[in-house]
Amino acid sequence: MAKEIINAEAAPKAVGPYSHAVKVGKTLYLSGQIPLDPKTGVIVGETIEAQTKQCFSNIQAVLDAAGFTLGDVVICDVFLKDMNEFGLMNQVYATTFEPYCKTTGYPARAAVEVARLPKDVKIEIKATAIKE
Repeated sequence: MAKEIINAEAAPKAVGPYSHAVKVGKTLYLSGQIPLDPKTGVIVGETIEAQTKQCFSNIQAVLDAAGFTLGDVVICDVFLKDMNEFGLMNQVYATTFEPYCKTTGYPARAAVEVARLPKDVKIEIKATAIKE
């Protein structure tokens, strides 16, 4: 099966040698997104809530570029600088997915605390989506 490289104009430029996503068949593998403003490259927000919202905005931009939606997401991996902020992140996470998944179920997920993230942000989120 051939792979298709996805680079989204509306997402922040990659901060390393990677693509925003790679599509193989009906599956889209997204690289992790941190809370960067796509226009300025500056970290958005000081709170976990603001940073989580920006991560999802960036994820949405990549999904859009590939013709996918948040409803197509089957798993997310969430990397947190501080697990004490899990509850606040989880509220934003639930609100973000609710319109797509309230009746069909939320994606699978892992959430882990890590020692450090790129640019010292509070959160990074990566996802995998499948288009039926």
